[in-house]
Amino acid sequence: MQQSDMQDPHEIVVIGAGPAGAIAAALLQRRGHQVTIFERQRFPRFSIGESLLAHCLEFVEEAGMMDAVRAAGFQQKNGAAFAWGDRYSAFDFREKFSPGPGMTFQVLRSRFDQVLADEAARQGVRIHYEHEVVAADFDGPRPWLQVRDLKAGADAAPRRVDTRFVLDASGYGRVLARLLDLERPTSLPPRRAIFTHIEDHIDAADFDRQKILISVHPEHEDVWFWTIPFSNGRCSLGVVGAEEKIQPADGDLMGALRRWVEGTPNLRRILARAAWDTPANTIGGYSASVRSLHGQGWALLGNAAEFLDPVFSSGVTIAMHSAKLAAECLHRQLGGETVDWEAAFATPLMRGVQCFRTYVQGWYDGSFRDVVFYEQAQPQIRAMISSILAGYAWDEANPFVAEHERRLRMLAEVCRGGFRDRPLSDKAMGQATTEPA
Repeated sequence: MQQSDMQDPHEIVVIGAGPAGAIAAALLQRRGHQVTIFERQRFPRFSIGESLLAHCLEFVEEAGMMDAVRAAGFQQKNGAAFAWGDRYSAFDFREKFSPGPGMTFQVLRSRFDQVLADEAARQGVRIHYEHEVVAADFDGPRPWLQVRDLKAGADAAPRRVDTRFVLDASGYGRVLARLLDLERPTSLPPRRAIFTHIEDHIDAADFDRQKILISVHPEHEDVWFWTIPFSNGRCSLGVVGAEEKIQPADGDLMGALRRWVEGTPNLRRILARAAWDTPANTIGGYSASVRSLHGQGWALLGNAAEFLDPVFSSGVTIAMHSAKLAAECLHRQLGGETVDWEAAFATPLMRGVQCFRTYVQGWYDGSFRDVVFYEQAQPQIRAMISSILAGYAWDEANPFVAEHERRLRMLAEVCRGGFRDRPLSDKAMGQATTEPA
């Protein structure tokens, strides 16, 4: 028989204590609400998504967590670098079009997520680790969940938790998407990543520890690598590509990763002295989508709703942006306002998601790679692209955000012409930015 929490109702329940959950909970707690987080895992726990975008720090600051994040000693990050054969291109987030921070961090997610969760708890958020949400009901006058305490053993009965609203920030767990049958096929093809952490021993003079390095395989242009340096002399290393290419037939993940690195000259050189001291892991089928981002008594945040691809590290940024929008809507609603969640939450969130999607697809079809590696781009255009890479995919003053599909298509055509023939004129480059719709 299930126990009931009717005597101690939770005003707001957040599923998941990762970045989206911690930020949303803190923002709401700071506005006077009582927030409870149920997190299935015990923290600290491993996670990828270690290269943060600059836009993230606006939400960390607003949630009152910036001092703790700075004090944690994470590797500072000022941009992104790209390598493909003998081509190299670097974007500095401080030289961007959009307002906002130009510096961010590369983080061990186990430590970063713990810092955010601890800061949320310090502000009054109640966090219950190793608690799993196993059922949800939104048909009655108030939502309620069934929550199982995993520490109590497999035979322990779940307890009922009544609440006024549920925010699902469960990430890849996608709790409400599964329980409410919200999942739908994504338009992105299935891809797989193999990854590990290494003691990198990088001493190459041309390697910038303040940037993520994204490398393209010289023969398989749809296969790329991330190299994310940390402040402790280690780095996160991963390879991403089509499922059939990346998944090793013999199951040897580390062997497969090392073979891909050996076949990529710039990585082979940079990592020549690395100590491969941590078993590799893999994740596939990570791109996800849902039929709806919200409903009566619930909303989905971050990866629990939409996840695109790791190539531009957009996952944590989308998660935090969704947390901010949802917290604003929910605060207004609980204060008695009638809130149009589609207009105030889903639509503005998806504007940025769709912008990121355009550049992710452009990376794989080659159009955005041509832009990234074009050497003669005007500084103004590079600043606009840098803004998107820094996470400012909601800044519609940027033409490459406001009309992302059309502007990218035009710019890619210009850049391809430059590759084929000669550096193009400022007039030709400028048309991609200034030509009216």
